[in-house]
Amino acid sequence: MKIAIITGGSRGIGQSAAQECARRGMGVILTYNSHKPGADEAVAEIKAAGGQAVALALDVGDAASFPSFVEEVKRLLSTYWGRSDFDCLVNNAGFGMFNLIETVTTDQFDALMNVHLKGPFFLTQALLPLMVDGGVILNVTSASVRVATAGVAPYAALKSGLETLTRYQAKEFGNRRIRANAVSPGAIRTNLADAALDKNPEFAAMLASQTALGRIGESDDVGRVIAMLASEDGAWINAQTIEVAGGYMI
Repeated sequence: MKIAIITGGSRGIGQSAAQECARRGMGVILTYNSHKPGADEAVAEIKAAGGQAVALALDVGDAASFPSFVEEVKRLLSTYWGRSDFDCLVNNAGFGMFNLIETVTTDQFDALMNVHLKGPFFLTQALLPLMVDGGVILNVTSASVRVATAGVAPYAALKSGLETLTRYQAKEFGNRRIRANAVSPGAIRTNLADAALDKNPEFAAMLASQTALGRIGESDDVGRVIAMLASEDGAWINAQTIEVAGGYMI
């Protein structure tokens, strides 16, 4: 059985990715920061469907906590699966912020950077010794890298950095046959940025009108793509950014 570690798995895209990976027969370690009930719910749903999953606390913005997290991962791998390694890392955890450039503070920028770029960089580094040769790294980025929207400049800039990092990961880890790809969602109905789309139906309708398929995306639209790329179906896809946006602003 392949094992996937999915950060931010307590809700939204991360929770969907965990469920979709489990449906494909993978064991899942999903992480949560402040939303333990969502993580427990995801684990319960996976187990009820016959899958295997466990939840583990992690603050992706705190790189100093990564060594202890790795030790917990080792314990869970041994306890639940009798293994000392895993197959796939999905760097998904994140949060949104809508501020114009002139209003962004250094603390806000640093918080975004720690979660969206520094965190994935050093978490991947910390877990790399446990990843099997032939493993998979998937970094969740954003279509805001391609389409400029006022108010998300720091978030988009850091996601752009994560896409660049993805290509370098594919280059540097290729000798171990590790694939690295980015998944770039468009407008998705999640709790990111305090469920902004649900709270602003006019804004959601505007985004839907700018999408070729005529609707806002759902978490499962992205979760299925992540699970596909984590599986053998994506075995010859490497160093790519896959936009999952329904044809947004084309």
